[in-house]
Amino acid sequence: MELVSPQFWISAVEIIVINILLSGDNAVVIALACRNLPRKQRRWGIMWGAAGAVVLRIILTFFALRLLTFPYLNLVGGVLLLWIGVKLIAEEEADPREVKAADRLMVAVRTIIIADLVMSLDNVIGVAGAAKGSVVLIVFGLVVSIPLVVVGAQMIMKLIERFPILIAAGGGLLGYVAGEMIVTDTAVAPWINSRAAWLHWALPLGGIVVVIAVAKWMQRRSNDPH
Repeated sequence: MELVSPQFWISAVEIIVINILLSGDNAVVIALACRNLPRKQRRWGIMWGAAGAVVLRIILTFFALRLLTFPYLNLVGGVLLLWIGVKLIAEEEADPREVKAADRLMVAVRTIIIADLVMSLDNVIGVAGAAKGSVVLIVFGLVVSIPLVVVGAQMIMKLIERFPILIAAGGGLLGYVAGEMIVTDTAVAPWINSRAAWLHWALPLGGIVVVIAVAKWMQRRSNDPH
């Protein structure tokens, strides 16, 4: 596909739109993971986390179609995402004297990359389809999406500072995405589709409840002096 051809740029726009539509939950994860960093380090956390996640997403794209056929992959990923959502809500702001700034930055970046890796299957499938096998298009579209995710994360972080309840809402979103991943796993999807179609809405909603309830329980336990 030539760089000057209309088809190249049409596909490039398609990939950018896909990333905009599907990267909202990624921006939420970045904002939640970086919210307790010192202000000077938040921008670095967002940038390094987004860049690392996009590099892994580029690698994932080349294996996406094959990955989706692996049974239990989405199921395991969904459970992992539930735990990430719980941890992001339950995480209390650490005492800066107790945790080195560099350590906190690396923890935030690691959380961002793991969560993005888990959530990116829908994204990479869309990108792989729009790119029609063009490596240049895949890299171009994902690299262009970095500033979009970064800006989105910064906006969400500012909203979280004004409205702390959004922390629970963000974690709940991850629980919803986790539920969606679980019901689409190739190991359970045929049974669900034929015998329990109601799980398509019940599991995502249940994911919200599980994440928020477990996170609040963990917070109460950590604050209980006994």
